[in-house]
Amino acid sequence: MIDFAKDVRLWFAPKRLRDEGDTPDYRFSLANERTFLAWIRTALALVGGGFAVDQFLPDLRWGVRVGMALALLAVGAACALRAVNHWVRCERAMRRGEDLPLSRFPVVLSLGVGLVAAAMVVVVLFGWTSGR
Repeated sequence: MIDFAKDVRLWFAPKRLRDEGDTPDYRFSLANERTFLAWIRTALALVGGGFAVDQFLPDLRWGVRVGMALALLAVGAACALRAVNHWVRCERAMRRGEDLPLSRFPVVLSLGVGLVAAAMVVVVLFGWTSGR
């Protein structure tokens, strides 16, 4: 828990990372930043998908539509938060000469998107409409 609190402080004060070990080859830091940006793009796509489900599928039953939209929005928000945390943890590990941190988040992200996709397949096949 103490490491997580330190990580969160580094989100808002990345200059403090310079106190962690040695400066890595700038190419590795730039690759870390590109990975961060890829996570952010994924988060934006998930958030956009959540809004699209809510706004463009009005004929779905309310609970189904809102459930799928909220699932996509929640996974998108988690992805955005995970992006910055992953960036800080990787940057610190590179500076310390440590192995890059492992994460279960890609599995969580894949399961979240897969479950929503499976729900959408069911909706497409069986057409759960609100009966309007």
